[in-house]
Amino acid sequence: MLPVTLARLRLARTDGIGPLTFRRLLARHPSPQAAIDAVPGLNPRWQLPSETEAKREMAALAKLGGRFVFLDDPHYPPLLALLPDAPPVLAVMGDASLLAAPAVAVVGARNASSAGRRIAEELAEALAGKGLTIVSGLARGIDTAAHEGALRAGGTVAVLPGGIDVAYPPENAKLLARIAERGAVVAESPLGTAPQNRHFPRRNRIVSGLSLGIVVVEAAHRSGTLITARLGLEHGREVFAVPGSPLDPRCRGSNDLIRQGAHLVETAEDVLDHLPEQPRQGPLFDPARMTDGPAEGGEDEPDGLGPPPEGTAQILDLIGMSPVSVDEVLRRCHLTPPELQAILTELELDGRVELLPGHRVMRSPNG
Repeated sequence: MLPVTLARLRLARTDGIGPLTFRRLLARHPSPQAAIDAVPGLNPRWQLPSETEAKREMAALAKLGGRFVFLDDPHYPPLLALLPDAPPVLAVMGDASLLAAPAVAVVGARNASSAGRRIAEELAEALAGKGLTIVSGLARGIDTAAHEGALRAGGTVAVLPGGIDVAYPPENAKLLARIAERGAVVAESPLGTAPQNRHFPRRNRIVSGLSLGIVVVEAAHRSGTLITARLGLEHGREVFAVPGSPLDPRCRGSNDLIRQGAHLVETAEDVLDHLPEQPRQGPLFDPARMTDGPAEGGEDEPDGLGPPPEGTAQILDLIGMSPVSVDEVLRRCHLTPPELQAILTELELDGRVELLPGHRVMRSPNG
C-alpha cells in the first residue's frame, strides 16, 4: 500500500487526468490508492508516473522547504476548492495559511507605465495594511509592483506559471525568494516545468480562485489580464479596474471593464467598500455538480469519468464564427457546466475559440 500522499501525487501527475477527472476518481473510490489501482482499467492512454518519479519530486520540493497541498486536503485553499477545475495539487513554499486568508488579486500589464506601477504598488500596500493578502502572478510590470507594495505592509502570494523552482521572469528570482520567506509561492505544474503559453491562463485561474476580488491596473484589449478578469466573473468574484487615459492602449481593456460594470478604483477604499465576504455564484459556477458520486444502484461508471472523448468535437460543432451564448451551447450539448467550462478553457488555450464579454463564445479566426 502506497502512502496516501504518494498515491495522490501520482494520480495528480498522470497525463490525461485533469481536475475534473481527479475529483471524480477520488469521489468514486474509497482511497487514492484504490483510484490508482483502477486507472489502468479505465483508460489505456493514462500513463501513471512511477513511484520513483513521484518520490523524487516530493524529495526535491522538501529540499526547497516546500510542501504539497492536495484538493482533498483540509489545508487546501477553500475559495480555490470551489472552482470546478481547481488544481488537484499545489506546490507551496512559505506561509501556506495565507492561501486561506481573505485576499485580493492585483494584476495588469507587463509593459506597465510608471504611473500604473505606482498605483499598483500603493493600492497593494494599502490593502495589505488592512489585513488583506495580495495575490498576483510575479510577472513584470503591475504584478511585480503589487508584490513589492504588499511586502511593505503585509502578506502576498505569488502564483507561478511553471514549476515552483523556476523563477519567471528570471529577473524576479530575488523577489520570488523574498515572497517565499515572507509570504507564499504556489505552482500547479511539476517541479522543473518551464513556463509555456498554455500555462498562463491556468495560472490566472488560480490567481482568481484564491481571491475575493480582482483589481485590474492597465490592461490592453485581448490581454492575459482580461482572461483573469473574465475568470473572476465566472468564479463569482468582484472585478475592479483603475481608469486610464483613453489615449493609452494599455488602458483600453481596463477602461472597457468599467464600461461593462467593473467597480471603478482610485483608492483602496473603493475596493474595500465592494469586497464581499464570500464569492457570488457565476454563470458556470455550480459547486453541486463539481463531483459525481456512484450511479444509482451503487455501481461506478468508470467510462463516465471526465468529459467524453467526443466532447471537444461536439462543442466545436456548436460554435461558429458568430458569437453565441455559452448558455445556449450548454443547452445543446450533453455536458455538465464544469465539463463545458473545462473544454472551453482548453479550446481557448489552443487558440481555437475566443471567450467574449457577455458570456459568449465564437470560433477564433485563426483556429
